[in-house]
Amino acid sequence: MMNIHLRDAPDSPSSSCSSAPDASLSPPTGSPRSPLSPAASAGPSSSGQDAEAALGHGGGVMVDLSRWPLFSLLAPEELAVIRQACVFGTSANEAIYITHSNEVFVMGLNCSGCLGTGDSLSTIVPKKVDFLRGKKAVSLSYGSGPHVLLATDDGQLYTWGHNGYSQLGNGSTNQGLSPVLVTANLTNKRVTQVCSGSHHSLALTHDGEVFAWGYNNCGQIGSGSTANQPYPRRVTGFLQGRTAMSISCGQTSSMSVCDNGEVFGWGYNGNGQLGIGNNGNQMTPCRVQALQGVCVQQLVSGYGHCLALSDEGVCYSWGTNTYGQLGTGNKSNQLTPVRVLADKERVVEIAACHSTHTSAAKTQSGQVYMWGQCRGQSLLLPTLTHFSCTDDVFAGFASPPVMWRLVSVDPEDFLTVAEALRKEFDSPETCDLRFSVDGKCIHVHKAVLKIRCEHFRSMFRSQWTEDQQEVIEIGQFSFPVYKSFLQFLYTDTVDLPPEDAIGLLDLATSYCENRLKRLCQQIIKRGITVDNAFTLLSAAIKYDAEVSSD
Repeated sequence: MMNIHLRDAPDSPSSSCSSAPDASLSPPTGSPRSPLSPAASAGPSSSGQDAEAALGHGGGVMVDLSRWPLFSLLAPEELAVIRQACVFGTSANEAIYITHSNEVFVMGLNCSGCLGTGDSLSTIVPKKVDFLRGKKAVSLSYGSGPHVLLATDDGQLYTWGHNGYSQLGNGSTNQGLSPVLVTANLTNKRVTQVCSGSHHSLALTHDGEVFAWGYNNCGQIGSGSTANQPYPRRVTGFLQGRTAMSISCGQTSSMSVCDNGEVFGWGYNGNGQLGIGNNGNQMTPCRVQALQGVCVQQLVSGYGHCLALSDEGVCYSWGTNTYGQLGTGNKSNQLTPVRVLADKERVVEIAACHSTHTSAAKTQSGQVYMWGQCRGQSLLLPTLTHFSCTDDVFAGFASPPVMWRLVSVDPEDFLTVAEALRKEFDSPETCDLRFSVDGKCIHVHKAVLKIRCEHFRSMFRSQWTEDQQEVIEIGQFSFPVYKSFLQFLYTDTVDLPPEDAIGLLDLATSYCENRLKRLCQQIIKRGITVDNAFTLLSAAIKYDAEVSSD
């Protein structure tokens, strides 16, 4: 048969700790396979309005709360009032949710009093936590005890649950059966984010300061010693004079991202989870030098690994790799950040949780990938799923199936810029321009076209007649080809059969869209079959593609 080879398109003008949490990890047996379909719902499926009541937002898409068994027990009318939710615990046996009226409910096993109900009794029926009534949560995190941290919209910090290492920050080691307000060393401070490791806690304040307390056997408090810290203590060292924007915790390590995109880590580093190029523990913050010149916007921590996302949509990983959670194709630990998903489109979200060895990421077109420990299997490379959000990865494949973040269920939450653009493509309600191709209209926005394409930028800022038209006629390209081109400008993706991709390749060449040319070439190469080889060969010759046969 004929093989069509497309020419590449030219571009246009230290100390150690007695506890080593990760050392005892052993990989599961068996050969990993690639689960490409979503896991079945953890609870009874619903339909119609009942299903809608069970859905929430995770980064702008709907999350089915009934995937988590505890929420599958709730009636539709109970699910309908949920605004925020989180499943946590060593076996995902506890849950907390907050209603639209800011009432707080909990249910589950209640290990170490982590439900905050004032007792240690388990409950399968949601129980109201009156102490937190009227409090609007902006951040919630949980430890391994578990202990729970909650920050409210007025900057207050509440803690409860396991307290064997003073991780509640109230100066004692007594179990906290009810939420307590933590104020020590936080006077005139508003807490905006909280984060928990196994038995230590971090808080970020409105002025970019990081406070830490609790278990400190590996230096995870950042105080310069290994003494446990009973109250919140400001983390200084290399963070002094810098403004922190976010915080993250592994089991016994701590990380922070500053407003200039620099990353700092401290605590346990036996498997390189601090990303500093060695495996020595750090008693104070140490800068991740390997990310010099990279502006990190998001950082998440797994049990013993980290993922970072740059402002250019590039994903990095480092640390423990026993289950392939770094996505590098092997199980070798990495002492410094390495790039993952390099052959994929721009990444817009990464996900990990200190109690799991699972990693997930979402691209700007909405594709969700997972890797690491997934239902007992070790996925060594990012695997494409059919999920619409990273939350579903943790519901279906993480061990335990906890939530990696406080999930917002408010339908008025937000869409990312990429998701909003994707939604508005070909929208008659918001468009200010139409293209007419083969008698069919495509609705677009001039501003988007000018931002995304030099051809349109020139068209709409010069004296071209098209600049004054509300409808522009297109005659040299077919409707599927031109619509796919415009859709590419909104989504960065192409979904065409190889025969039409040949025509889109011609358009991309005419408009000097080099990335689009490369995508078309990939589609054509992957789509060659015995049946269409002659057609593609003819088209390739027409559009000056390079051809060889074997």
